[in-house]
Amino acid sequence: MRALLIDVDNTVSPHHSSQVIPEMRAWLGSLPAAGFSSRLVSNNWHASLEDRAVALGVPAIGKAKKPLTSGFRRAATELGVTPEQCAVIGDQIFTDILGGNLFGATTVLVQPVTPADLPHTRVLRRLERVIMNGRDPEA
Repeated sequence: MRALLIDVDNTVSPHHSSQVIPEMRAWLGSLPAAGFSSRLVSNNWHASLEDRAVALGVPAIGKAKKPLTSGFRRAATELGVTPEQCAVIGDQIFTDILGGNLFGATTVLVQPVTPADLPHTRVLRRLERVIMNGRDPEA
């Protein structure tokens, strides 16, 4: 692994919020010393995305259209890596994990930062619970 492609909403910060979690900022800041490059890859396109990217110190790719792979491809191209050298980290099976798998990256499902979600995401969360069959994603 050389690069981490990381979701934003409910992965590194609360859903559609300008809030930055200090522990996430510290973790993201530690990645270069550990040999990782990174990009935030989000379906979000609002101004809060760029605000959080600046506050977290990691460039963001908005309007990624996950689970389509174009946002992941753009991030990998910017970082000069192949899909096999990437890990996609996110809180949703049907966007982050499916998209990362279609892209050819390793995927890591994490628990959402908060329970707040968009209405369509709440529906997908029900399907995720069925798929997960009582298992918890990484905390």
